[in-house]
Amino acid sequence: MRGSTASKAAAAANVLMDTHTLLWALSDPELLSGEARRLLSDSEVAASVARLWELLLKKGKAGALVADPLPWLEKVVLRSGIRVLGIRQSHVIALGQLGGFHQDRFDRILVAQTMVEGALLVS
Repeated sequence: MRGSTASKAAAAANVLMDTHTLLWALSDPELLSGEARRLLSDSEVAASVARLWELLLKKGKAGALVADPLPWLEKVVLRSGIRVLGIRQSHVIALGQLGGFHQDRFDRILVAQTMVEGALLVS
């Protein structure tokens, strides 16, 4: 996986990861398909701050994917060089183009960010 820097090849795909892809890419890449691993290794990757927010909201609940998200964010995500994509006004405006698409608010903002950023979604 490559972090986002100006010196990286401009031809690389821009990829946004969903929650499970982010977790598996950082902790157990073998859970990802070969195609997903190749795409992540050859691309400029980002994780949406919305997904990190989702992990925080689910902290301590049954089925939480990360027991303590803040230390995990600092230790694993930020040190890995993965860019964290914030939520911008243009992302929120794009939500209006989704119509009745999926009701999960975290999935919706991720799709809107993907549209605005011209990114590929790896899920």
